[in-house]
Amino acid sequence: MTKKLATTALLLTFFSCSEDKKRTFSNTNFETQFETSNGVQTADYHNVIEYYQMLSDKFSTITMHAGELSDSGKPLHVIIFSDLIVKNNTLDTFLEKKGTSNVLLVNNGIHPGESDGIDASMMLLRDLAQGKISAPKNTIIAIVPVYNIGGALNRNSTSRTNQNGPDEYGFRGNARNYDLNRDFIKADTKNALAFAKIFHALKPELFIDNHVSNGADYQYTITHLFTQHNKLGGNLGTYLHTSFMPALEDSLTSKNWDITPYVNVFNSQPEKGFTQFLDSPRYSTGYTTLFNTLGMMVETHMLKPYKQRVEGTYELMKSFIEIADADAKNISKLVRSSKNAVTAEAEYPIQWQIDSAKTTILNFKGYEGNFVESTITGKQRLKFDQSKPFNKETTYYNFFKPSTMIKVPLCYIVPQGYWNVLERLKANDIATSRFEKDTLMEVEVYRIESYETRRNAYEGHYLHYNTSVATKMETVAINQGDYMISTDQDGVRYILETLEPSAVDSFFNWNFFDTILQQKEGFSPYVWEDKAAALLKNNAQLKEEFDSIKEIDSNFANNWYEQLDWLHKKSSNYEKAHLRYPIVRMRR
Repeated sequence: MTKKLATTALLLTFFSCSEDKKRTFSNTNFETQFETSNGVQTADYHNVIEYYQMLSDKFSTITMHAGELSDSGKPLHVIIFSDLIVKNNTLDTFLEKKGTSNVLLVNNGIHPGESDGIDASMMLLRDLAQGKISAPKNTIIAIVPVYNIGGALNRNSTSRTNQNGPDEYGFRGNARNYDLNRDFIKADTKNALAFAKIFHALKPELFIDNHVSNGADYQYTITHLFTQHNKLGGNLGTYLHTSFMPALEDSLTSKNWDITPYVNVFNSQPEKGFTQFLDSPRYSTGYTTLFNTLGMMVETHMLKPYKQRVEGTYELMKSFIEIADADAKNISKLVRSSKNAVTAEAEYPIQWQIDSAKTTILNFKGYEGNFVESTITGKQRLKFDQSKPFNKETTYYNFFKPSTMIKVPLCYIVPQGYWNVLERLKANDIATSRFEKDTLMEVEVYRIESYETRRNAYEGHYLHYNTSVATKMETVAINQGDYMISTDQDGVRYILETLEPSAVDSFFNWNFFDTILQQKEGFSPYVWEDKAAALLKNNAQLKEEFDSIKEIDSNFANNWYEQLDWLHKKSSNYEKAHLRYPIVRMRR
């Protein structure tokens, strides 16, 4: 076999501002629209791009790069703050010079109505460049100014029903109406593919995704949603949970910014207890975790004034950078060691459940909430009373344990016909090799035993879940040109989470293999009836099993077609491809 590595040759070019609706800033202090409006407005997309271009033109520490096109037809940008910058270089050239510095990637505007991070990041980079705040010595800062460009261009003042400002904002769906924070694994959009190229070029040790949310009313302006520490796993997960997260909380508290874990409730009272959000790989921090990146979402509270939310996001990012930079060497060491952890393990968890034996007690600052009669429906509705604040001990379920484990194979073999799978592996920097000739191999084969499917459309799919498989060893024909995917590489967690059909966000569950769920050949009852009779006559054991089922299952006994179908599936006429997962595994 000739090995062909899937590389990330990312040619991000220096961007010159040529956008339509070009604007001019009238002051030399680089005040943002957020600031000049006294915190009630957010910059639109064109304003954001021009602003960063002006910073790049003015300051030697800032440069802007344009990546691949998003679904909107506009490129996905990344802004770099570092004293290593050489103007007009490609991003790849710049990263070759980064040395031992860590990279923090900040993502904004994945939901453009949640614009807090867009405005906070503009001010943060300006203040770093102007020396108003101390620049990190060991950390390069990379910012995606607006990820969902199509949504940002679709501005309105009404779609964020619960939100307290800004005056106008973008829409949650992208140019093709996808929620991009459900698309990182399935990568239906150009946005996701463009992000993957930036991500794998940067290889960030740290990641922040700025959001706004509201599951209940409470006193906090900002909440944090770190990636689930058990799922991140190993020493890196322990460090995130016991060191980095408490340090961030303490830093913000010292600035009089109270913060709590993301309040994961809907139409209920949080003081009754709530669980940590489990970020599966469809989400940004679940995706970045697959490459051992220490990640978190910022979740400001949408009922708080916009000015307050943006200022809180600014302070959180500032604290995050200070902590990460002070502990940069340790973080780098932990990330590097985590990359080798999975291949050294015999098993890997692909499904998780709450570990109710382990909990954390929060001193939660909320508002009294009660269920009262609705004047609209006449039914009970939840109503919070902000005149009655409280501090209450609240149970927080933030420990998870594996519910399904798989043995890590030596490699997977992907038939070349599944180009949609192979394209996504390549986009995520997964190394592959190809078979140079037809080969017979003994491999592990999965058969789909059971699965359930959403009844309603979900992000362009009818998602499967609760998938289970049966396993057996078979000698199979591998064709020349088929692909071998070794698990001995940095992207092993991405490989396992996508190619194991029982994993929550596997390519199987996202409908990439639905053609195997439908039989392509069948039978005509009047023809098969006689052949089925001959089959039973010549196979006493099969006849005994058939009669036994009829005897104990009245539905089966009264359904003539089900009986014929059962016999057909026991015969050599039944097609081998039905329910047979086409990707096979080589055991260690």
